[in-house]
Amino acid sequence: MMNNLQPDIRVSARELFSIDSDLQVPAFSTREEHVPEIDPAYCFNRDVTLAILAGFSNDRRVMVQGYHGTGKSTHIEQVAARLNWPCIRVNLDGHISRLDLVGRDTIVIRDGKQITEFQEGIVPWALQRPVALIFDEFDAGRPDVMFVIQRILERDGKFTLLDQNRVIRPHSSFRLFATANTVGLGNLNGLYHGAQVLNQAQIDRWNIVATLNYLPAENEVDIVTAQVPGFKSRIEDVQSMVTVADLTRKGFASGDISTVMSPRTVITWAENTEIFGDVATAFRLSFLNKCDDAERSIISEYYQRAFGEELEYSIAQGE
Repeated sequence: MMNNLQPDIRVSARELFSIDSDLQVPAFSTREEHVPEIDPAYCFNRDVTLAILAGFSNDRRVMVQGYHGTGKSTHIEQVAARLNWPCIRVNLDGHISRLDLVGRDTIVIRDGKQITEFQEGIVPWALQRPVALIFDEFDAGRPDVMFVIQRILERDGKFTLLDQNRVIRPHSSFRLFATANTVGLGNLNGLYHGAQVLNQAQIDRWNIVATLNYLPAENEVDIVTAQVPGFKSRIEDVQSMVTVADLTRKGFASGDISTVMSPRTVITWAENTEIFGDVATAFRLSFLNKCDDAERSIISEYYQRAFGEELEYSIAQGE
């Protein structure tokens, strides 16, 4: 039974993640179905990795903050994958309700008869198991959902199912993580329209907050070539792609454009280049067509500066 599993080995952060630390982390010797698959090409950030490992080893509530596409959720999953720690990821979009988290009464057939039975939601299910639960896009959650989560952010983390008159105490190997774009400050720059302003009581309950920024250019090049092996022989193209991405990030920071190229978009651009056989076509289809018409001239200039050639593009005409 998964409920009875406990970490049965300890692993070295230095040996497993090649980071300078003496931290020994509990782990499982065997994998089960909820353990994420290992991505051998994933590039770990030292400080964020240490923060996540502290969460696993010391049962700390860890939030990873940063721009979209930096790999926040994947970072947690890849640490869990190497610890063989079961991991469940829940995206707090507008469709996730309190009932999804807590549970609800459902009608089932027992011995040929219809009966009402309580179906546990993801929170009570995960609390009773050795699971790392990740709340993705934490600052996009609805208020009723956030108050449910606040109850398990307490130090003892007990969860009361009022309808069942039952108090659930967390499994000793239950761990809680979250990712956020804004650390609860809301949609200050207009980039994250679904982000909510979180009250200070919510933020204070997270023991550790780590920031994951975009990687240095050389590391991003390594990631793209690892994810799209066909570009290992096209390093100059990848370097130019990463240069375009970096220019969009600087342009966004200075207020020139409102759309940012994430590392995920660069990988998609490389993949689409293999499909269409042309870097410029793939760029238009992967990124440029997502941008505001008024900003396309600026972004095409970024492309020209990186690749040394003009980029043809069209602007949608109004009715």
